[in-house]
Amino acid sequence: MHVLFIHQNYPAQFGHIAGYLAQRHGYRCTFLSQQSPGNDGGVERVQYQLLGGATAQTHACSRTFENAIWHSHALYEALEARPDIRPDLVVAHSGFLSTVFLRELFDCAIINYFEYYYRTRGSDMDFRPDFPYPAINRLRARARNAVVLLDLENCDAAYSPMRWQRSLFPACFQEKIRVIFDGVDTTIWRPMTGVPRRIGDRVIPDGVRIVTYVSRGFESIRGFDIFMQVAKHLYQRRSDVVFVVVGEDRICYGGDEDYTGLKSFKEWVLARDDYDLSRFIFTGPVTMGTLAQIFALSDLHIYLTVPFVLSWSLLNAMACGATVLASNTPPVREVIEHGKTGLLADFYDVEGMVDQADSVLNAPRDHRHLGRAGVELVRERFSLDVCLPRMVALYEDALYARRSTRE
Repeated sequence: MHVLFIHQNYPAQFGHIAGYLAQRHGYRCTFLSQQSPGNDGGVERVQYQLLGGATAQTHACSRTFENAIWHSHALYEALEARPDIRPDLVVAHSGFLSTVFLRELFDCAIINYFEYYYRTRGSDMDFRPDFPYPAINRLRARARNAVVLLDLENCDAAYSPMRWQRSLFPACFQEKIRVIFDGVDTTIWRPMTGVPRRIGDRVIPDGVRIVTYVSRGFESIRGFDIFMQVAKHLYQRRSDVVFVVVGEDRICYGGDEDYTGLKSFKEWVLARDDYDLSRFIFTGPVTMGTLAQIFALSDLHIYLTVPFVLSWSLLNAMACGATVLASNTPPVREVIEHGKTGLLADFYDVEGMVDQADSVLNAPRDHRHLGRAGVELVRERFSLDVCLPRMVALYEDALYARRSTRE
């Protein structure tokens, strides 16, 4: 059996399943991406070269489609140059690129991973009126779904990581989309004891409470500005708290720079109030092992998001047993039940979050049952042990359905 995975990055959402199939099932697995070629645990990495893309002259609403076509043609040419790659199954992330061209190369089953369907109402785009999207962005959002719709029609099977994300897609396609999470590696993301109370070069004294916040980039879509307000109110109430902030000072989603006029949302947030930065540790990006240790030290983890793709970091924090206080938004409610697997608060309710956080920090041990329940939830619903067999079943069903259409 030969499975071809396609994503512009490596390993992205497919690293775990590719390694699992290669090492446990003996499948031939090839991974096509823009990353350098090589071999990882039996998974051959093949590189495709992007030769063009949208320009300033391309209409703003069609740039995503234009870029996807360039990616799609580049991977088509890379595979055409490798006649030894004849997969039985293609698995690809739809949105960055399309698999529709591959029908001209391969007569095989195609599965697409669908992460998000853009909507201008009841979504990330209108959740924060304090950061209004320009009208052209709303028009662009409707056009961004073009590649996704092509792949929904073209693929043999489809999946999304969470039920809420699937619910965004047109009703006529939802039966085609299964819900299968990427999988949490619970050998890495797990409760730990005896972790040294050190963040980088800074030793955290016993008795000092540790509050964590993790985001790939500091931006409004992940509530960085709200977190900083909560943090300030908390350190004004108590002298025994330090805030560990993990991530990069960049904007990954949305258009914060259009609103602020600055490249850095963090810079904009810090300029709007007087923060005592000695109470914060900004770590920058860290390794998975280091982040797991930070979660293990955390007395409270704060996770904020508008209605958008759920961050891996939330489930990783829960898998490590952290007590979580999160925004009461649809993607979060899929994993956190208030008072059982964590705590919820309205996204804008700074005072309410501060009160709940203060209660946790007053008695961390009294709230650890929330972390333990989070660990069990992740192990039962989102661990690799659960998700990878579900993924294999999806692959087998797609292969069977494709063969049936040929007979």
